[in-house]
Amino acid sequence: MAGRFSPRPTRTTVRGGHVVVPGGVPRPAPAPGLRRAWTPEGPFDLGLVLGPLRRGPGDPTFKATPDGAVWRVCRTPAGAGTLKVTVRGAAVEAEAWGPGGEWLLDRLPPLLGASDEPDAFVPRHRIVAATWRRRPGLRLTRTGLVMESLIPSILEQKVTTDEAYRAWRLLVRKFGEPAPGPAPAGMSVMPTAREWALIPSWEWHRAGVDNKRASTILRAVRVAGRLEEAVGMSPQDARARLELVPGIGPWTSAETVQRSHGAADEVTVGDVHLPGIVGYALAGDRDADDAVMLSLLEPYAGQRHRAARFILLSGRVPGRRTPKMPRWDIGRL
Repeated sequence: MAGRFSPRPTRTTVRGGHVVVPGGVPRPAPAPGLRRAWTPEGPFDLGLVLGPLRRGPGDPTFKATPDGAVWRVCRTPAGAGTLKVTVRGAAVEAEAWGPGGEWLLDRLPPLLGASDEPDAFVPRHRIVAATWRRRPGLRLTRTGLVMESLIPSILEQKVTTDEAYRAWRLLVRKFGEPAPGPAPAGMSVMPTAREWALIPSWEWHRAGVDNKRASTILRAVRVAGRLEEAVGMSPQDARARLELVPGIGPWTSAETVQRSHGAADEVTVGDVHLPGIVGYALAGDRDADDAVMLSLLEPYAGQRHRAARFILLSGRVPGRRTPKMPRWDIGRL
């Protein structure tokens, strides 16, 4: 979920349409972006909706600021774009900058869950029902972008989330480009497919990415156009196309289409923690495997991913009995 962001205060003044920064050096004030407003039907929680797009507290493509705004930086088919989303009463206001700004505003409603069908969900367990009543603003985002969810999902394969978040942060900041518009400091657009392909092997190593994950990303970016086409397919067909790339399996494809497609039924299998969390919450079985998890989620067929989200939001998690997964920083080897 989106966390708090506390930027270092900087004294600036505006004189004659210019921003004067410390030292008295003027620069042009940021140009206003394109704007759009949208009013969701029913309860809406901006953090719950867009939170899954955030890859760690230092994600250079996603920031939540103290004024309640969420900033998102994307590589769209039209180019780089920055999107600022703020809730004002019952309405959502958005502003966008860059070549991809108009593309982002055109797809604002599905990004905020307009194509989702939360009313189709019926709780079947007491703990799920309690969370469903407590968090009614949950909607499933649909970004319409495949590669921006696929690459960080590949980085998250078989490592701790801290390691994956660090790799994503380092690679995007070093090989991406500055965010268009007046985005918060440090925000960057992820590299293009060609730029990912040109990253030297030692830079993957410095970011802590082993050869297996780096090679999978390189195979994926070579066919990035074909993978992006999957956004027009059903989630099942999209997953099948993604899994044609060696190194992309059911875990990675599910994590991708949950975000790119807003896929309500695509539950993640092959996860280290999720089966035990679902098993413990629904049946008191902390040792549940994927088969048990899928059996427990069967009453939610068509809505299994949403059910898993509510279970995670319930906070009912089994206590740890084994050591944490060890962290291996190959960049220091």
